[in-house]
Amino acid sequence: MIQRLTQLFPLWALLFSLLAYWQPQWLVGGKSAIVPLLMLIMFGMGLSLSWDDFRRVFTRPAVIGLGVLLQYSLMPLIAWGLGVLLQLPQELLIGLVLVGACPGGTASNVIAYLARANVALSVAITFASTLIAIAATPLLTWWYLGERIPVPVEGMLLSLVQIVVIPVVAGSALNTFFHRQLTPARDLFPLISVAAIVVVIGIIVALNQSRIGDAGSAVFIAVALHNALGLLGGYVIARVLRFDKITARTLAIEVGMQNSGLGVALAIKHFTPLAALPGALFSVWHNLSGSLLATVWQRDTSTSHTYSDNEKHHP
Repeated sequence: MIQRLTQLFPLWALLFSLLAYWQPQWLVGGKSAIVPLLMLIMFGMGLSLSWDDFRRVFTRPAVIGLGVLLQYSLMPLIAWGLGVLLQLPQELLIGLVLVGACPGGTASNVIAYLARANVALSVAITFASTLIAIAATPLLTWWYLGERIPVPVEGMLLSLVQIVVIPVVAGSALNTFFHRQLTPARDLFPLISVAAIVVVIGIIVALNQSRIGDAGSAVFIAVALHNALGLLGGYVIARVLRFDKITARTLAIEVGMQNSGLGVALAIKHFTPLAALPGALFSVWHNLSGSLLATVWQRDTSTSHTYSDNEKHHP
């Protein structure tokens, strides 16, 4: 029953998104619950990991570097290309490129967990891309848009430590020392995580309801294609380079899912509210597409090993 409810994740996410769009007042007050809910998910994620998983990941710095390189090369280029191809107004082009120039976000770690990808690798790439954002995000924004903007990396890193690092380390420490005793909790946490992320998605939709209503079809198409091409590019390039399927899934998720909340914040601060629209739409869309992708990959029986031992399968 728990597995079945978990596999219906995209359905719950879609239904809750529709509810939030229809009655946003029911969920907008939950903004302050987003961080605690994400911390809960990350703690559950930590329960699925041991310290050995992280040790194995950090013995492979090349794959972490590849994830960061793909994220900062593919995503801003795809954003700029789509914006020009679809002839988006200048402000929407700015917003789309900003999203593409942002580092990975917490949502990618959640989706990696639900998709049975390599969670330790996902967390490592997110952390590395956030560190590099202090130079990469403003440089890429200037390169594509001719605009120089400061990036609040210190605040981003503090948030990442609070929301991701501390809960994951705490969960993995408990799992390392009390693995057998925590089996019932590990079995239950995927369902708890699904419930929590569905609520988070609903709150995000409610908070952005007016922006979604004002969006034209071109920006919807641009955001959906931006996300899809990032996911596809990350996966295909990883497979071309002969990485195993689990690593390819992880790279796809890390490349295709951005810290769009940062994109929204930068757009509002340095440009216009309209420039924040692509980031707001991306925040909603990549959670929905990620939910669907996680469910598809959960059902893939061709990978019998889990994300905790996939390093052994790399050539």
